[in-house]
Amino acid sequence: MTQVAALALLAAGVCADAAAAQDIKLTPLIDARLRYEHVDQEGVADQADAVTMRMRTGIQAKAGPLTALVEAEATLKIAGAFNNGLNGRPLPVIPDPNDVEINRVQFGYEKDGLALIAGRQVLELGDQRFVGSANWRQNQQTFDAVRAKWTHGKLSVDAAYSWDVRTVNGIDGKGARPRSVSGNNWFGQIGYATPIGTLGAFAYLVDQNLSALSGYRLSNQTYGLRLTGVRQIAKGWKLAYVASIARQSDYARNPNRYAATYYLGEATLSGPIVSATAGYEVLGADRGVALTSIQTPLASFFKFQGWASKFTTTPPDGLRDLYGTIGGSWKSKGMITGYGVAGTYHRFASDRLVRLYGDEIDAIGFLKFNRYTLAARLARYVAKGFATDTTKVFLTLDWVM
Repeated sequence: MTQVAALALLAAGVCADAAAAQDIKLTPLIDARLRYEHVDQEGVADQADAVTMRMRTGIQAKAGPLTALVEAEATLKIAGAFNNGLNGRPLPVIPDPNDVEINRVQFGYEKDGLALIAGRQVLELGDQRFVGSANWRQNQQTFDAVRAKWTHGKLSVDAAYSWDVRTVNGIDGKGARPRSVSGNNWFGQIGYATPIGTLGAFAYLVDQNLSALSGYRLSNQTYGLRLTGVRQIAKGWKLAYVASIARQSDYARNPNRYAATYYLGEATLSGPIVSATAGYEVLGADRGVALTSIQTPLASFFKFQGWASKFTTTPPDGLRDLYGTIGGSWKSKGMITGYGVAGTYHRFASDRLVRLYGDEIDAIGFLKFNRYTLAARLARYVAKGFATDTTKVFLTLDWVM
């Protein structure tokens, strides 16, 4: 927190100097989310229900190429009985504890293709498979970090160093669900636009310097390549594609010695209304020992492996996820400005020894009106060798200024 406070004072001083030369533009930052979540999990006698409210409020000051931003975040339980990850109740876990904290406080500079950001900030790198904000949870994951981004023609470079990760567990986090995790984390991406898409390389060095987190066994280094592209194949129809490969091994104080391979292939066909996605993701395994498969402790988990969240820690034998999504969305005039539906099917299996883990079906329907988005989600995981049958229901109302 000392480093963040120093950066905030620096930001205030620099912006004050800038104000002498030009006007400061102030932009309020406000967004809120009200959510009901229900979990019915086999093996746990009682079901969990949670009604929670999350509010973020802040302000951004901009003067020429300089910006300063501060944002607070608060999460409040309104009703329900559930294990919030910290209270130890014998109920399914819904990890949204009460919380009040400084979510972001940062200083930035941007000019001529160069952007610099220092302070507590959101890092969402690539598709957030390895480093993300975990924005689905009410308490957002943020990073005390410095970051530099540079673009020049077809070339882009993005590098960051983080010394502390503020987790979704909030200010009361402790033990294996800590408030924050210190460590020397290094993240880097480089991309180049080619005729077939953007070809990139990445390196994520994750230092989970806390013994309560599996005895440092979540520290890892991942190096990989990624290709993303979009093709117009007919009037109103586009084909987007992603291919990625990476190699992960132990890092920093991790006592495990392992190496595992990550693969991803995905294609999305989208038209004026309907879109369909097919994908295959492999989080490889080494030798079947716990935490020697691909691990992504800083990921935005809700985006991957289904909304039932059965695989936030990759099993010892790794994970193969064959999935498909089909959906439709429509724009409208009047009070309702848009609406849509979508469904996803996952088939999960191990990477090592190739055993079936289970199947999952996820479904969503949503409405948009003015600044509001109302969404209903259902997740149904059917176990066939890993974890237990689980049903989750989500009702969410988001408002963004």
